[in-house]
Amino acid sequence: MRSLVAAPALVGAYGVARIVDGFDGSRGPGLAWTLGHLFFLAALILFVRIFGRLRTMAGGGVTATAGYAAGLAGALALAAQFTIDIVVGLLSADHDAMGPRFDAVKAIPGVEPVVYTVVPLLFYAGMVALVARLAAGRRVPWWSPALVLVQAALPLASKDLIPLAAALLLLAFVPLLRLRPAQPVVLARSSF
Repeated sequence: MRSLVAAPALVGAYGVARIVDGFDGSRGPGLAWTLGHLFFLAALILFVRIFGRLRTMAGGGVTATAGYAAGLAGALALAAQFTIDIVVGLLSADHDAMGPRFDAVKAIPGVEPVVYTVVPLLFYAGMVALVARLAAGRRVPWWSPALVLVQAALPLASKDLIPLAAALLLLAFVPLLRLRPAQPVVLARSSF
């Protein structure tokens, strides 16, 4: 599935664009800001497909469905966040003009936890849960969910580590490239 390669590559492209955007001492607005955010939005679209595929590969069930639902909720929150970032960037003449616009958005009740702090974390929790479910079923090696967890944590240490995190995610996804959906268990019928 090409999405398993393209999504981490797009996240890596976002990370590189983010670093390039900071060369002038500030981030946004501008071409690197907008392109980077568009790369990440494209990755999110692919991740929605990936999450559905991972749920199917894991054979469904409560854990896989919960991981899928969490991943989708987080992806939607991140999509809202990145869309807001793009719009604020396009409406702002310079970096200083972005601050008041972000403040106005974050002042709307519920926006901060839903779009910026709490719900976006479900994207990573869902991804870890789905890959861990596959590892528990011995469909991928133990290190795949471990790498997914590490790649989710790296940007918390420094967002400049996003390209490295994307490379780790691609490595974590390598075993998934050969997987097919889990086959449902069919009980033999009695000949009575």
